[in-house]
Amino acid sequence: MDLFEQVEQTPRNLLPRDGTVHYHGVVLPKSKADYYFEALLNTIAWRHDRAIMFGKEIITKRKVAWYGSEPFAYTYSKVTKNALPWTTELLELKNIAEAESGETYNSCLLNLYHHGGEGMAWHSDGEKDLQKDGAICSLSFGAERKFAFKHKKTKETVSTFLEHGSLLVMKDTTQTHWLHQLPPSKKVQAPRINLTFRTIVTR
Repeated sequence: MDLFEQVEQTPRNLLPRDGTVHYHGVVLPKSKADYYFEALLNTIAWRHDRAIMFGKEIITKRKVAWYGSEPFAYTYSKVTKNALPWTTELLELKNIAEAESGETYNSCLLNLYHHGGEGMAWHSDGEKDLQKDGAICSLSFGAERKFAFKHKKTKETVSTFLEHGSLLVMKDTTQTHWLHQLPPSKKVQAPRINLTFRTIVTR
């Protein structure tokens, strides 16, 4: 393999500045992606997410789960979760995420969106529990959904579509300078499962 071929195989940075987002596209064949989608749907300990906003507890329609190499505590939206031990499928997917991204991870936050009406508002993953400027690797299964970024200062936006069995990596100063969201879509009726592999820093 020559240098030109190596460069061509490196995913292009989707962001114009102040961060790095690589979309690797589909990394699992459809049969494997279908298998993991069903396995995750049926074996993960899904729970409706909770958040504290303006002093009130909000229960989301989407469901979440938190897994890790240790029972890590992870706090976001003023609610703390403790990681469950890895399942067989999650360990397999962690190995795939690490091999594709060249990074290592010790935890995973999963989201289950039942249909396109469920999404995620603009936010950044800058919680103090996470490794600063560390990589966050996103694996997507099920319905194809739009995923968007917005610069915190310039307000410019960038978006892509996350396919069934695809992988996206956010790293470097992305969380410092950019927000991201999963916008709702009335056109999407099928469910989507998203896995975000992360690194929790123990103190």
